[in-house]
Amino acid sequence: MSDYTVKINEGKKEAVASIKGSFEGVKDFIFTDYRGLSVEQITLLRTKLRNLDAEYHVVKNNYAKLAFRDMDIETVDEYLVGPTAIALARGDSGVVAKELLGMTKDWTLAVKGGYIDGNAFNATQVEAFSKLPTRDELIAKLMATMNAPLQNFVYALNGVTTKLVRTLQAVADKKASE
Repeated sequence: MSDYTVKINEGKKEAVASIKGSFEGVKDFIFTDYRGLSVEQITLLRTKLRNLDAEYHVVKNNYAKLAFRDMDIETVDEYLVGPTAIALARGDSGVVAKELLGMTKDWTLAVKGGYIDGNAFNATQVEAFSKLPTRDELIAKLMATMNAPLQNFVYALNGVTTKLVRTLQAVADKKASE
């Protein structure tokens, strides 16, 4: 009886390593079904996502599963079924999710789920995540809130001096008319 040996195809190992390499430095992944999109639409989507510090890759599910397992992320296997493309968000993933969900309204693109900040999200949760304010929006709101008391104080001080000037002008006008 001969011993059974497993032959590992070097091309497949390189493909998994390539996918894993493209995942380096990425903290958030959003999985989509791209069925029905034209090449022009995918190119436009990639361009828009590139402007948001993200990439859009069509992946082979088995290779992506192996790459995710090598990265100790095993909760995303359910999203790697059927035609799958992954948006790799290197920056703020909220704006990437908003862009993808905006595209689903006009195109046949469908969001399957996501892996955001170490948690697996289904499509409904990704949609809810996209509706949250982005980091920049939250900082702007915080700065406006911090600026409001000082701004109101300046308006109050300015009102006192303006009222004084108007009163003095009214007195001057009254004396000039007498």
